[in-house]
Amino acid sequence: MAAHTHKTRTNRYLEHHPQTTSSGKRAQAKRGPKRWSKRVMETSNALDLERGVFAGPDPTAVARSLKRSAERSQRRKADPFRSAMSMLTFYVNRAGKKLPRQRRRILEQAKDELRAQFHRPRKRAA
Repeated sequence: MAAHTHKTRTNRYLEHHPQTTSSGKRAQAKRGPKRWSKRVMETSNALDLERGVFAGPDPTAVARSLKRSAERSQRRKADPFRSAMSMLTFYVNRAGKKLPRQRRRILEQAKDELRAQFHRPRKRAA
C-alpha cells in the first residue's frame, strides 16, 4: 500500500502556477543569477580593494594589500584591522566549497599574517 503524501498549500499552488516558485528560481534563471555578494563588495561601506588581491600566492602579500586598503579606505566604518579581516573572511565564506584547499590554506595563513601586521594576538581556542 502506497504512503499518502500530504500536499501543502504552496505545493498545490505551484502545480497550477508553474511560472513561479517559492524561491523564485525559475524567474531568476531568466534574469541571470543574483550576485548579492558582488553588490555588497561594490556598494557597501567595505574596502576599496586592489584587483586580484585574493588571487596572490603569498599570504604575506595578501595581508599587506588588505592592510594598505583598510588604512587608505574612506568607506570603512570599523577600525582598519577589523575591516581588513572582515573582507578576508567574507571572501573565504562566500567562496565556500568551491574554494580549492590550497587557496583556502593560503587565505587562512593571510589571516594570521594580517593579525601579525596589525600586532594583534592570535585568539586561542578554549
